[in-house]
Amino acid sequence: MNLQENIYNVIKDYPLAALATIAEDDRPWVRYMVIAVEKDLTIRFVTAMDSRKISQIRLNPEVHITCGATSATAMTPYLQIQGKAHTSRDETLRNEMWADELKSYFAGPDDPNYCVVIVDPYRIEYYDMSSSVPKIWKR
Repeated sequence: MNLQENIYNVIKDYPLAALATIAEDDRPWVRYMVIAVEKDLTIRFVTAMDSRKISQIRLNPEVHITCGATSATAMTPYLQIQGKAHTSRDETLRNEMWADELKSYFAGPDDPNYCVVIVDPYRIEYYDMSSSVPKIWKR
């Protein structure tokens, strides 16, 4: 497997991620998100248009995502992802990303507050136990 395939598999297999944005006071703000990934490593997640993360992304689209490792003792590969984020209200994409678990937050995929955030990564560091130096993927 090549590096891009390894990265894809980490995100696909471990979709719980820590997303960092830059807050209005220029300090980082981190929260957990469930993310999805495409073969080209484009990352997507859903959120509310009126959320804090959306206002922060509008002010500064630079984001950082960490995902992969599931515990300190079972160090599976993990990723550090730098990218630029933007929102989408595309109907097809909103329907694709819709899951029944979202019903407690949104009326449905047509809810005006429901949106998809797309992260275009430009640098990903892939860490595994084979080396103390990460493998670097760049777009």
